[in-house]
Amino acid sequence: MNEVNMLIGGRDRPASSGSTFERLNPVTGKLASRAPAATLADADAAVDAAAAAFPAWSALRPTERRARLLKAADLMDARTGEFIATGVAETGAMANWYGFNVHLAANMLREAAAMTTQIDGSVIPTDTLDNLALAVRQPCGVVLGIAPWNAPVILGTRALAMPLACGNTVVLKASEACPAVHRLIGTVLQEAGVGDGVVNVVTNAPEDAAAIVERLIAHPAVRRVNFTGSTQVGRIIAMHAAKHLKPALLELGGKAPVLVLEDADIDAAVEAIAFGAFFNQGQICMSTERVIAHRSVADALVAKLAGKARKLVATAPTDDGAVLGALVSAQAAQRVAALVDDARNGGATILAGGAVNGAIVQPTIVDGVRPGMKLYAEESFAPVVTVQRVDSDDEAVRVANDSEFGLSAAVFSRDIARALNVAKRVESGICHINGPTVHDEAQMPFGGVKGSGYGRFGSQASIAEFTDLRWITIQTGPRHYPI
Repeated sequence: MNEVNMLIGGRDRPASSGSTFERLNPVTGKLASRAPAATLADADAAVDAAAAAFPAWSALRPTERRARLLKAADLMDARTGEFIATGVAETGAMANWYGFNVHLAANMLREAAAMTTQIDGSVIPTDTLDNLALAVRQPCGVVLGIAPWNAPVILGTRALAMPLACGNTVVLKASEACPAVHRLIGTVLQEAGVGDGVVNVVTNAPEDAAAIVERLIAHPAVRRVNFTGSTQVGRIIAMHAAKHLKPALLELGGKAPVLVLEDADIDAAVEAIAFGAFFNQGQICMSTERVIAHRSVADALVAKLAGKARKLVATAPTDDGAVLGALVSAQAAQRVAALVDDARNGGATILAGGAVNGAIVQPTIVDGVRPGMKLYAEESFAPVVTVQRVDSDDEAVRVANDSEFGLSAAVFSRDIARALNVAKRVESGICHINGPTVHDEAQMPFGGVKGSGYGRFGSQASIAEFTDLRWITIQTGPRHYPI
């Protein structure tokens, strides 16, 4: 069991009230971690600490910021085992998922380190004589990052890596489901010597989340907000940010489709769909939720996919030979069971899986999903994939776009020109041809459209999100005025 404190101003801090909350292992029910239940005063203190640290951090030479971020990446890699043990206990995910989390998160720090000398500007042509006009990007101040539990090392690190590279200081609001994992990210940055107050981590009890988030966003020193999580909560974050005229970067839910055209490599499509739908129990924003297959190949595709799914057995993540682990909670499992039952009652066929045992859900394929069924529109965030049959590329695109979400997608076809034409018409921020919907790299522009949010994470693309673009002029000679 992990006893953790908040990180505020470089120091371990309990809640000012002395209150704590507990996170239970979703598989065993045993205590996984105990963390401070922050008060509104604690939220203010974290932002105040970040604001106090901003002048020195923003003035630091870019190569020095780079060195400290690179050191943090190495320290993160060195603590992989600790991240795995902590994360498996808090969220029930597999050890290999957490290992990948640490690997990608450390690379995000390295990519951010590389960006410290790439934050440039431009000289703008001007009609004013003897005048030099410059577009200059500068750090904006304190950045609030709000990260979820499903890929906690990746997304917690992403919430702060590029803001730090751009010269900002950060408050990370940890997820109530993995406070120890998110605090460990703060520990790594602090040990790397970023400086007291440069990274702060706030933990809060679930019942206090709304008030803490609202307080953090409202603090005058917070100049940017980034949030990764559900579309429902993202709308609330956006409204609070808009109320205070603060730019927000939102990466929200998904309902990723895989479009399988009649000339696709079926075996390759099956492998990609199984990985995209079932890895980390489908609890990834990019998880494959929908298979949209040409009618001529759908039966063969579904038969092979069902065979693959039956071999992928979900168990406790600590079991010997475990391949898939648990959902984040038994409540999440009951929710998805209700979605599957609704589809079954509406005439859909369950071809594999469907069984629920506590927080463990077996990989599930639901064939014949139609509009009107809850599973047609709602994000399951579970190891569940639906199948719909279509008769043309145009119909496949129409069905793919019949969703409020637009994060990730994939198209399978041996005709690359054809696949590219289809991909361009799919409404999503990300689309892969002959690859899985689950794919992330530190340097890529990551984000969605429609109900999946706006703005882009990822190195060069996120510089605009975490800096202020200023117009500065220098008058180099006499200037004429009309009065």
